[in-house]
Amino acid sequence: MRFGSKGILLGLLIIAGGALPVAAEDAGFTYLGNGRLLNNDVIGDGEDRWRTGSYSISVLYGSEWQGDLTSRPLDVIEFRLRGEAIAPANVTTPALNDRLYAGVLAFGVHSHFNWRGADIAMGADILGIGPQTGIRELQRDLHEALSQPVVNAGNRELQNKTLLDLSFEANNEYAISEGAYLRPFLGLTYGAEDLARVGFDLTLGQWGQNGLRLRDPITGQRFSGIASEEDNGLSLVLGADWAYVDASEYLPAGHGADAQDERHRLRGGVHYGQNGYTAFYGVTYLSPEFAGQTTGQVVGSVSLGWNF
Repeated sequence: MRFGSKGILLGLLIIAGGALPVAAEDAGFTYLGNGRLLNNDVIGDGEDRWRTGSYSISVLYGSEWQGDLTSRPLDVIEFRLRGEAIAPANVTTPALNDRLYAGVLAFGVHSHFNWRGADIAMGADILGIGPQTGIRELQRDLHEALSQPVVNAGNRELQNKTLLDLSFEANNEYAISEGAYLRPFLGLTYGAEDLARVGFDLTLGQWGQNGLRLRDPITGQRFSGIASEEDNGLSLVLGADWAYVDASEYLPAGHGADAQDERHRLRGGVHYGQNGYTAFYGVTYLSPEFAGQTTGQVVGSVSLGWNF
């Protein structure tokens, strides 16, 4: 599926991102909360490469929130809009053994519920890749405004593609001591990247108790989607996971950057909340994703939240 002009996919997804929540509200759903997360390696390892930047916005609707997920799949619905820039290490003159530039834009609908004691998050995204997203132009303009290197991928850029991206996660939280919570999880994705992932998150503090946290697909960091009174105060979060990668649209064969079969992520962060306002900063180590990537990278994540 191709689009006639650059950026038209962005407009369509923004329209959908506004129309579907309104339709949910008209159908009797209640607004439950929202979350947003910025990832950028400039606020991580100070570089500007590979999984260089992304921003996601989630808005949640459903039945009145009672402090925990129910067994009904449609009780909590998340509408998610996400944009991402994936870049070679040198965005002006990319090396032939580096990854191709990819602008990514996705809009999805996800359901959150509890099944036999496990919290489930599952859904689908319409995901666009390539110049049609307008992401490269956006990054180029930002670089020009900040006097950074010119973004000129040339022919080292993934071409337009639109696909359906499916995701599933099951997790369960265990209180291991007062104020310490361990949450192992299993995740599966199919579409942009076909992979299976296992890992855990450890929370030291009360963040997220009686609320709902959402997982960022890039870093694995969890951020607030539905806030609760227990979000007040300081909490430390740690996590790690391992993934087996079967295929990746971002790393097609024959373009000088073959995908690694395995990946791992290590992450940590600090969350602070007070009177409905929340702030989160985290860092994530991402292991190399392709054969020519000689080192991993560290990505920083920021999330600010408020009730309205």
